[in-house]
Amino acid sequence: MRTLATVSSLFSSGSAVNSVAVDQEAVRRENLRIATGLKRREAGLLDELITRYQHRLLRYLVYLTGNRELAEDLFQEVWMRVLLRGDQFNGKSRFDTWLFTIARNLVIDYRRKRTLASLDELFDGVGDDDRPMAHEITDGQPTPFDRMATSEDRERVAHALLKIDTLYREVLVLRFHEELSLQEIAAVTRAPLSTVKSRLYRGLAALKPSLAEHNFAAHNFAEAAG
Repeated sequence: MRTLATVSSLFSSGSAVNSVAVDQEAVRRENLRIATGLKRREAGLLDELITRYQHRLLRYLVYLTGNRELAEDLFQEVWMRVLLRGDQFNGKSRFDTWLFTIARNLVIDYRRKRTLASLDELFDGVGDDDRPMAHEITDGQPTPFDRMATSEDRERVAHALLKIDTLYREVLVLRFHEELSLQEIAAVTRAPLSTVKSRLYRGLAALKPSLAEHNFAAHNFAEAAG
């Protein structure tokens, strides 16, 4: 059964999806290298990390805020925090997970200052939509995204994402853009795994009307969204 990760082709810049299993030991060593380098403020490491993660980080911030200018401002702040708080990264988790957590916290801080409400408070206000569901999407369940791989489709899905609630958009972006595991998304969003699964399922369902407008495999979408 195909995994949900295969939908990442919709959001990529056209490069082939890497289907080779990640070498966990190599990832662990790389995270430890980054952790050690940040603690020592190793020359050139920050530039290396910015080069490697700048596009992913900015994309996440744009989707999270819905504002390109604000996202660019927060982008700079994220890297300042990485520089100043690098000793807090211990290398036990993936660096990108830690990076996205910093970014999310900055967005929460910004919204708290502007509206006296954090993302978490706004999310809590959705009520029943955040309750665990009897039928939740799983890692092995195929989605209609599997059948939408053209650049035009990806662009339309990107626009559709901006129309749904931030609550669901964030989980979809972290899962399909950034290819984080459900457990990693739970760590970034500080939400129970069951809640992450519920948001993912409901996010896919929220996209259905926009996809249907463009005749995007409505039947297959209905099957995936229940």
